[in-house]
Amino acid sequence: MSRFDQLDRLAAGISAKASASAGTSYTAKLLSQGLEKCAKKFGEEAVELALAAVGKNKFETTAEAADVLYHFLVLLQAAGVKPEDVMAELKRREGTSGLAEKAARKND
Repeated sequence: MSRFDQLDRLAAGISAKASASAGTSYTAKLLSQGLEKCAKKFGEEAVELALAAVGKNKFETTAEAADVLYHFLVLLQAAGVKPEDVMAELKRREGTSGLAEKAARKND
């Protein structure tokens, strides 16, 4: 079993719920409100994670991190980006210094 099986199942569930009724699924409700709402919600959750981490509250940090992962996957769904595309981009960057990768993007 991969350590990422849970994320794979979560992404598949989000994809499956994309066509569900907004009245019966929080995921469908978020997606029905559009990309901007999904992006805003992801941002809110990311701020909550950062604040929990700075507050050194391990329980809240863990819970907020789970919320961030969920809302990240919802945002990808809303944007039409597959998680495997993100993983392929990470693989492409493997072995490249973060500083070098950032510098290369500035030249694009």
